[in-house]
Amino acid sequence: MDFLTSSEVDVAYFTLTQAGEPMYYKDLVMDVIEKKHKPIQSLSGAISEVYTLINMDSRFHYAGKSMWGLTEWNPPEVKRTHSTTSAGTKPKPPSKRREKLLEGIQADNE
Repeated sequence: MDFLTSSEVDVAYFTLTQAGEPMYYKDLVMDVIEKKHKPIQSLSGAISEVYTLINMDSRFHYAGKSMWGLTEWNPPEVKRTHSTTSAGTKPKPPSKRREKLLEGIQADNE
């Protein structure tokens, strides 16, 4: 990979791919800055710029505790709907007792 012509986020993606595990954000950002041989007037400004780019790119996943990994390492989230259960069957209608309790609560609130 030609780091000088690649974007900062592409270099970060390559770095994480090579590491194979989440990295502490500052180590990741410093690695990108070093590989890019980016002229730096302000180190904190350069860190902030690269960190912001990583944060905005959907290929990256915040793993917690200031660690960043790749989204592709995480299984996709399963979205549940109210119309079916996890087994794909229709949910049971609410019991008569539950319906009466809900009616009582609603009546009290009126």
